[in-house]
Amino acid sequence: MAHRNIGKTGVLLAMSVLCGCPLSCADPATSGADYAARRNAMVDGIVSRYSIEDDAVVESLRSVPRHLFVPADVRAAAYADTPLPIGNEQTISAPSIVAVMTDLLRPRPDHVVLEVGTGSGYQAAVLSPLVKHIYTIEIVEPLAHSARARLRELGYANVTVRAGDGYRGWPDHAPFDGIIVTCAPERIPEPLVEQLKEGGRMVIPVGDESGAQDLYLLIKEHGQIVMQAVLPVIFVPMTGEARGDPEG
Repeated sequence: MAHRNIGKTGVLLAMSVLCGCPLSCADPATSGADYAARRNAMVDGIVSRYSIEDDAVVESLRSVPRHLFVPADVRAAAYADTPLPIGNEQTISAPSIVAVMTDLLRPRPDHVVLEVGTGSGYQAAVLSPLVKHIYTIEIVEPLAHSARARLRELGYANVTVRAGDGYRGWPDHAPFDGIIVTCAPERIPEPLVEQLKEGGRMVIPVGDESGAQDLYLLIKEHGQIVMQAVLPVIFVPMTGEARGDPEG
């Protein structure tokens, strides 16, 4: 597969700016209306700082209750624009990164999307109203089980969660209109490139464990891959086969 790099575009801020309540301001009595107000303020902040082109993406961000995708002890910070721990040494991405990655994917109602790195299920929930179906793989088995239950309970019926190593994608449901990866391999996995449909888009962070990572947009055009570096990021590393451990 030929690759053509078209260079780095305008760099966005990689480190998130807090726009909500800090971790120390736990408020167990927060009401649904309070969460909704915080969520709208968070989304307004993201829209004002980042060029989110798709109104449907913005509306999906407004609709997804991020506080239900994080542990109770950090729920007060759910609508701060920052990553948060979700257990098992994993994190939920900052909402602005989720917004940028979702927008880059250009989701459409007839699209079938692969996600590698389910985490708590938040990114899949944001994609859910925007596409036909999402197949999402999580290598940390307890997170896969909890995300599956959470997404089902919240009514995201077009999301299928599998526990396993996502390095080789999900061939049974390929090719995909879009692939979104929420963990960073050192190199782009060729099996994911092969499972991308002609005209499809992949959004993926790539880099080493030192933290030198960039978010890339890949577009398959006439059998070739056009690559565009979008912004510097910090993601948890892709584990399993990506790190030479086929057992995960």
